[in-house]
Amino acid sequence: MSWQLWALDAWLRLNEKPRLARERSVAAERARMEANAALAFPVPPGLWQEVRLPAAPPLAAWRLPAPAGAGVLLWLHGGAYCLGSPRTHADLVLALARRAGTGALLPDYRLAPEHVFPAAVEDALATWAALRAEGVPPARIALGGDSAVGGLGFALLHILLAAGAAVPACVVAFSPWVDLTLSGASLRRLARRDAFLPAARIAEIRDQYLAGADPRDPRASPHLGRFAGAPPVLIQASRAEILRDDARLMAARLAADGVAVALELPRAVPHVWQAYHARLPEAAAAMDRAAAFVARHLKSA
Repeated sequence: MSWQLWALDAWLRLNEKPRLARERSVAAERARMEANAALAFPVPPGLWQEVRLPAAPPLAAWRLPAPAGAGVLLWLHGGAYCLGSPRTHADLVLALARRAGTGALLPDYRLAPEHVFPAAVEDALATWAALRAEGVPPARIALGGDSAVGGLGFALLHILLAAGAAVPACVVAFSPWVDLTLSGASLRRLARRDAFLPAARIAEIRDQYLAGADPRDPRASPHLGRFAGAPPVLIQASRAEILRDDARLMAARLAADGVAVALELPRAVPHVWQAYHARLPEAAAAMDRAAAFVARHLKSA
């Protein structure tokens, strides 16, 4: 464990996890997340373009123009389906896209509790359709997501496969939440060990998003979907986070359906540690591996 990881673990455990456990205002948490991103994860001005994608309702997005002949990283930002935006995740996606030599598209999909399931799923599908309508071939698109919305990426993949539609060249997921039935033993066994996520809040957040919908719907719990014919997948999660078993469930589902899936489960790192790529050696190394995976599959597409 690097000293940077030790310091980050202590900071998250003493500050961020207790605050997440007690915060009840979605608006306040959104504002705090936006302010923290501006301070801790700033992006150079002028790189991202704010665009409007054709959808009903209209869908805002941030676009990072692709180098000539390069592919596009379609990233669905995390935030438990109720937090986050392109602004909060622009640094993470920019770092991954630069390493992989791609452009990127970050949709500002609708959030709960104002817009409950399946609004986020509909917006993910609309973003995919917008890229396809622009003439971007599926083989030049890498699909990715982190945290809860790593699960949304797999939901989108399930929908495309069920419809017999073309699929992206590859999929990358950081600490995906794919089981809204909450069956994973790690939700209980790792509740104290997890440095960031408060396990006691997860059922509440799930219920806020689903608003009575069936958690067994594969669009909500994609590990219950079917993925025969899916492209190669890379999942990175932590052995020390409560979503560890979600990553294992998803990898097992993919493998059972004949998908080439790589599951990385390093020790001690926190949930979506890749966000700290500029400060944490373990995060930079994970980002390098994810970028190499994306570049390899886009190049061979």
